Amino acid sequence: MKIYVYLDESGSIHKNSKTKYFAVGGYFIFKEDKHKATSTYKKINKSIKDKRNIKLDKEIKSYDMKDEEKIEIFDNIQDINTFYGIAKIFEKPLMKKEIVQSNIFFNYAVKVLFADCIVPLLNLAQLNEDIEFVVSIDNRNIRIGEINNLETYLKTEFCLEKFDFKITYYDSRTNFGIQLADLIVNTFYNYYKDKKIIKKVIKTLKLKNFRVSSFPGHKIKGRIKKIEYNI
Repeated sequence: MKIYVYLDESGSIHKNSKTKYFAVGGYFIFKEDKHKATSTYKKINKSIKDKRNIKLDKEIKSYDMKDEEKIEIFDNIQDINTFYGIAKIFEKPLMKKEIVQSNIFFNYAVKVLFADCIVPLLNLAQLNEDIEFVVSIDNRNIRIGEINNLETYLKTEFCLEKFDFKITYYDSRTNFGIQLADLIVNTFYNYYKDKKIIKKVIKTLKLKNFRVSSFPGHKIKGRIKKIEYNI
């Protein structure tokens, strides 16, 4: 079976960056609801642009959205049957070594996100079949020579599981799934950075639809119960 994953990042992992946090996250969703999530986001996104007289081909980043706009999106997205928002938050000052190569650390961050926020929610005994993760990621920070690295890395790290990975990079300006992932990961990034920034939005989120994990350590906020999936 296929599980669709949309990922983006917030903060910076560059060794010279002064930011305290780095986050990677977004959401995963099952095949039957994949188009419902993106079409719902696309419809609200267009409504926001129409109200603000923004060109349709211009991307609205999450930091440009008003609280009311974010809440409208989450209210319409979070109860989609197989939608689950995810984020892994890295507190950089607590790491004992500096990040030397950002692309290598990004691969590790995605692996930890899968290990802590996606796989624990899957009832693998119930699914009882191989899983292909179809992963869409924003391409803005990827150099040409690194495109295949993450896919190979994840296949190696999860070689004991019946998992396969297909990684595709997109320009977020034309991919509504990645735009939604940007909103999710940026929301939780801001929650750790300064809760006041996002307090109105956070109050509207339902724990059953989100799972967030901090690093170092594996402290979990949000959903713990495994997903009951009817095949």
